[in-house]
Amino acid sequence: MKRLLVIGVGAGDPDYITMQAVKALNRVDVFFLMDKGPSKDSLIDLRREICARYISQPGYRLVEAHSPQRRSDDLDYTASVQALNQDKQQVFERLINEHMADDECAGFLVWGDPSLYDSTLRILQAILDAGRCTFDYEVIPGISSVQALAARHKVPLNRIGGAVEITTGRRLAAGQVSTADSQVVMLDAQDAYQQVADRELQIYWGAYLGTADEILIAGKLKDVADQIERVRKAARHANGWIMDTYLIRKPD
Repeated sequence: MKRLLVIGVGAGDPDYITMQAVKALNRVDVFFLMDKGPSKDSLIDLRREICARYISQPGYRLVEAHSPQRRSDDLDYTASVQALNQDKQQVFERLINEHMADDECAGFLVWGDPSLYDSTLRILQAILDAGRCTFDYEVIPGISSVQALAARHKVPLNRIGGAVEITTGRRLAAGQVSTADSQVVMLDAQDAYQQVADRELQIYWGAYLGTADEILIAGKLKDVADQIERVRKAARHANGWIMDTYLIRKPD
């Protein structure tokens, strides 16, 4: 039977790879790399670097495929993501059917951790439910940008006995009220931290965590929010995209 490994490869630094992931990499015959366009070529390059560094035997294959993009003009975010996942499902099915022998193992290298704001697991389960492919799969966890952020700023995510909420910039911008002591925000395309009413809150912000382009800023929102906005704008202009994560909470 065909076997798939969904391998979390960490938040950018090849040293974030776990020993479990190294062992998994060395089981794979063919890696499926999803190409998201020229502006994100560095993500493909890092995946290639990880394979070259940690796979001890030659002979594995790399197969690239164009990754469908979500329509950014769609006002119904949930529906647009569901449509995107259906498009990706067709690509995944083609890759599995056309580039794997029945006894081979394939790998999807997932940025960060497969369980956190990534749809690979949903898509694979949808393929199995549709019955057009038969395979077994395993999930290998990775170091997420949330863990990397806390490590780089040298702060715990939670207060003693306190709760941590992980949310998105979209929800924060929509006025989501959190009762958690600490709030981690990912996927912020709207500078949502600027809309937080309490400007005395502390923010620990990081972009391109674990890469050569890493940027770290920390301080009270009232003091650093404008600086973060300027840095985000410059980084997006230079790289064509921004990948950041931040923690917001009351000062200690």
